[in-house]
Amino acid sequence: MAAETKDPGRKSVFREYAEAIIIALILALFIRTFVVQAFKIPSGSMEPTLLVGDHLLVSKFIYGIRNPLSGEVWVSLGEPERYDVVVFKYPQNPSQDYIKRVIGLPGETVEIRDKTVYIDGQVMEDPQAVFLDDEIYPASRQPRDNFGPVTVGPDQLFVLGDNRDNSHDGRFWGMVETRALKGKAFVLYWSWDSENTSLRWSRLGQRIN
Repeated sequence: MAAETKDPGRKSVFREYAEAIIIALILALFIRTFVVQAFKIPSGSMEPTLLVGDHLLVSKFIYGIRNPLSGEVWVSLGEPERYDVVVFKYPQNPSQDYIKRVIGLPGETVEIRDKTVYIDGQVMEDPQAVFLDDEIYPASRQPRDNFGPVTVGPDQLFVLGDNRDNSHDGRFWGMVETRALKGKAFVLYWSWDSENTSLRWSRLGQRIN
């Protein structure tokens, strides 16, 4: 009886699985680095736009294809616009990701007087802003309600949280460098209310504006 010989061109099952896993990991890393990334909201600084427990997707390429290490733009596909909700590396600790709304663009002068935002001396339409505290703090106490004027530098953005009375944002730590941007938030794919241990069905698939 002739001995069975192995087909030298046939891959082992282990090798086939290993190659499939490696390819899947490379694709996942590529997508996460250059295309889209998932984030979770841990605080209430963007309420009511974003709630604690919201899970969202961020477009990584909407402003261009970037060096994932330095943030340098390799291919520009657009610029951040006012009101964009963006994820970025926190200026005081780049290992942390923050999410806020773009308010001031490069070259603009931003000022806040008694909670009202002014851009280049004109009142800015601010429909997403929410104020839960009637008290107005003077600038000498803290910059929450009275801030600036400051001019946004080249390649910088001024950002604020929608929950204006409860947001640690550009009023307290300054500008965001555009190279620190990770992308623009665009859709909610999951939202879990931990207090009531329930899924917020109505928020699933909701676009972020």
